[in-house]
Amino acid sequence: MTYTTHADLGGREVAGAIVPEPEDELFHAGWEPRALALTLAMGATGSWNIDASRSARETLPAYARLSYYQIWLEALEKLMAERSQVLPDEIAAGRMLHAPVPVRRVLHAADVPAALAKGSATERSPTAPARFAIGQKVRTRAEQVEHHTRLPGYVQGKLGTIEHLHGMHVFADTHAQGLGEQPQWLYTVVFDGVDLWGAEAEPGLRVSVDAWESYLTEAA
Repeated sequence: MTYTTHADLGGREVAGAIVPEPEDELFHAGWEPRALALTLAMGATGSWNIDASRSARETLPAYARLSYYQIWLEALEKLMAERSQVLPDEIAAGRMLHAPVPVRRVLHAADVPAALAKGSATERSPTAPARFAIGQKVRTRAEQVEHHTRLPGYVQGKLGTIEHLHGMHVFADTHAQGLGEQPQWLYTVVFDGVDLWGAEAEPGLRVSVDAWESYLTEAA
């Protein structure tokens, strides 16, 4: 089955204008804070990880016509349905009709501020030296992959320069598939705008992308 992501939109033509919004405008409807709360609460149960949730969102067939929190809510329903944590008749009724499926953890209201402040670290202790060094020329992976990936399509197969080393971090590609953390070195790679967009690029434009080691090869 072909893996299709609907979220990798960088550098693509999209329907309609992109309308910037004020930075402090967090919600547009009363149900949106509840969708956020439900997503955070279920994520805290440990039923899935953040990369699996991203994969669930980006593969929604209706992604392009959904608002931001509609995407979150439909992905949450998808993840819970896959684990029988919610059933179709409950979604239709808008309330619980069956006994809840046990979960590993429960995030209580009083613990929310501390949990959000703590976050979930992805850096891991190095188990091998970094393959690439700051200033080194690299080329990104060119081929498509049949799974979730954090390598944007517009930089695939492009020449860039290592700008920063972030240490070893949980590898999102395997994490999303339930194949474990498999930590890799994570780098910031900087690209010249002309190499990405051609002569239409704004003069002097540089784009930085964080990329795991397996996304990269030594530039020829």
